[in-house]
This record gives sequence, structure tokens and C-alpha cells, in this order.
Amino acid sequence: MPLLIVIVGIFILFLLIARWKLNPFITFILVSLFVGIAEGMDLETVINSIEQGIGNTLGFLVMILGFGAMLGKLVADSGAAQRITSKLIEKFGKTNIQWALVLTGFIVGIPLFYSVGFVILVPLVFTVAARTGLPLLYVGLPMLASLSVTHGYLPPHPAPTAITVMFDADMGKTLIYGIIVAIPAIVIAGPFFSRTLKNIHASPLKEFVNPKILSDDEMPGMGISVLTALLPILLIGLATIADLLIVQDFVLKKIILFLGNPVIAMLISVLVAIYTLGLARGKKMKEVMDSVGSSISGITMVLLIIAGAGALKQVLIDSGVSQYIADLLQGSSLSPLFLAWLIATVIRVSVGSATVAGLTAAGIVMPMIETTGVSPELMVLAIGSGSLMLSHVNDSGFWLFKEYFNLSVKDTLKSWTLMETTVGVVGLFGVLILNQFI
Repeated sequence: MPLLIVIVGIFILFLLIARWKLNPFITFILVSLFVGIAEGMDLETVINSIEQGIGNTLGFLVMILGFGAMLGKLVADSGAAQRITSKLIEKFGKTNIQWALVLTGFIVGIPLFYSVGFVILVPLVFTVAARTGLPLLYVGLPMLASLSVTHGYLPPHPAPTAITVMFDADMGKTLIYGIIVAIPAIVIAGPFFSRTLKNIHASPLKEFVNPKILSDDEMPGMGISVLTALLPILLIGLATIADLLIVQDFVLKKIILFLGNPVIAMLISVLVAIYTLGLARGKKMKEVMDSVGSSISGITMVLLIIAGAGALKQVLIDSGVSQYIADLLQGSSLSPLFLAWLIATVIRVSVGSATVAGLTAAGIVMPMIETTGVSPELMVLAIGSGSLMLSHVNDSGFWLFKEYFNLSVKDTLKSWTLMETTVGVVGLFGVLILNQFI
């Protein structure tokens, strides 16, 4: 009976979001109330559980995602993203253009939210394709594979960051493992897969052909652009390595770990970006702060969706449903990593949103971490891989790609959907292989 209630709850979630287009935050709260009451919790307990879930989930994430949005906005507005793109294309040349765009998507994709990175980089892809005469999908898919993987796998993006917090996983290890898994996923789904799409001819709509391109003097240098964009990753990664290799009593270790704390790393990165991409470029503080302030509006709904998912997660735990599901799955011969991936995949296909799929799946499989002893960091990546699977007509990313590349629904399914599915499948295999060594 508890499992049936959860299935009905997820079905209601699907109907309200995909069929009737209800706001996901409102939907999560309604489904949380339904599941809690149906499981026999009294009304006051359900409300307290929802409040606790929202509070516990947002406490840490508000800072991470807030600083992440600010950094991404500064990278975009300053022209740093364009500088990275143009310089890599110049260095790699026409022959290796795909690898230049893979690297661009990865570097720029880490600080930027997916939709922001897409809108900024795709017009540049159109320009590159026009200049080189290469097919648009051959040029564009490698970059989009990178953007997609960073969105699904790596902190500080919303879903992987939130799931890392839910699972009490180490963010530095999640980041390092995520990069290891991401590399083959990007290579196979990007450069290799795009070469099989010779029969699909994409052509951008006219309004996307001539984007605003900054002049060379208006952009920051390549070194400072890359350093500023990747600074949080460098600080968090350094702290993780220091924690593994440096003895506990070493004085500098505490300082390195402090600087590598995700919140501190993001704060430092934003402060550095304010100077390197703003003040040092001759901008006034007010102009820079206006850019920073406007960035927050873009993540408000993301934060609410994550809060709603946190509420459902807490109701599942407090009602005993999560433990019930964990007990059912404990006797299964299937890997908990595969089960987490499969649940995220089913929800992704049903609901469309990768963020909603990842966070909902996390709430369901959370007790399996304690009962099976599986790596919480790999569970984050397994769910992230599943949350990218089989993007189709109920996913906003599907339509974003279709319209920008001016494709039919059929050709979008053959290109975009297969690319996302390849990312998800390769990600699963990467996680299962990595699990043999951790």
C-alpha cells in the first residue's frame, strides 16, 4: 500500500506538471500533502514535515545557487564566455572544431545554468558554422553535450548540488567523480554521435544568425576568463585533494579546507569576478551590482522547485515510505546505482524536467545509501545520468533545441533525444565502472 501511494503521487505529479502545466513548486506541495495524508500522517505533522524539508534543503543551497547565478551572469555579461569560445576555436582550427566546442561547453557550462549557457553559446555556434561551412549539428551537438552533462552531473548546478546535500555526499568528491564520468559521456554523445547525423540538415532561424558579438577590446583576456569561470572548481578540487593527501595536523590544511568549502569557494569566485570581469574592465560598481542583482531573478523559481522537492523528500521519510521502499529493494539483486538511475529515468520521461526528475528520485532512494553502503557521491551521478534520459516533447530543452536549430519534431528526436539518451546511458556505465574502484 505505501508503494502504491507513492506511485499514485508521482502520477499526480506528472499530470499536474506535464498535462495541466501547473507550477512545479505548487505541484510538489500538493503531492507532499497527498502522500503524507494518504500514508496516515496527521495534518499538523504533514505541515511540519513540509516546513522542515523546505528549510533543510534550502539552508545551504540558497548561498551556493545564489553565488553561482551571480558568477554566471558576470561571466556572460563581461564577454568572458565569448572570449573562451572564440579563442579555443582559433587555437584548435577547423579540423578540430568539435573539440574546441566541447571544451567551450564544459568550461562555460560549469558556472552558467543550462538555459543561460544555451542562449549565449548557440548563436556563437551559428557564427562558427557559417564561417567554416561545416554542418550545424556537427558543430553544435558537441557543445550542447558538454552543457547537458555539466547541468546533470556537476555542482554548482541546482539538481546535483541539491542531491549532494540531501545525500550528505562530499561535494569535492562528487565533482571529481563527475568529471571522470563526464569525459566519456561528452565525447561519445558529442563529437562521435554528431558524425552520424549527416542526413539531418539544420538551419538556424534568421533572427538567430546575427547575434550581438562583442569586439576584441570589449572582452577580458583568455587567461582571466578561464581562471574566473573555473575558480570555484579549482578551490573545491584543491580542498578535496588536500583532505586526502595532507596529514590532519598540518596548519595549512585547515586554511585550504576552509577556502575549498563550497560556500566560501563560490563567494571568493564572485568577489574575484566582480573585480576581474567588472571593475578591472573599467565598469562602475553600480553597473556590476545591477548585473549581479538581475541574476537572482533567474533562479527564484529554481529555488522554489528545489524547496518543493525537499518537502516531498521529507514527507516520504517521515511517513516511513522511503524506508519501506528501501526494505523492498534491499533484497534485489540489482545494483542500487542502477535502480536510482532507472527511477530517475522513469520520472524524467514522465515529467520532462531533469531537475524535478533528479530531486524526486533522490527522495525515493535516499534510505538505500545507508542500507546498502553504496557511495553517496556515485548515487548523485547515477541519478544525474537518469535525469537526462530520453528528453522528448514534455521537456523545454527539447523545444529550445528544435526552434533554435529549426528542425522538425522527428529530426529533433533523432538528434537531441538520442544525444541526451547517450549521455544518460554512458553516464550509467561510467558510474558502474567507477563503483568497482571506489
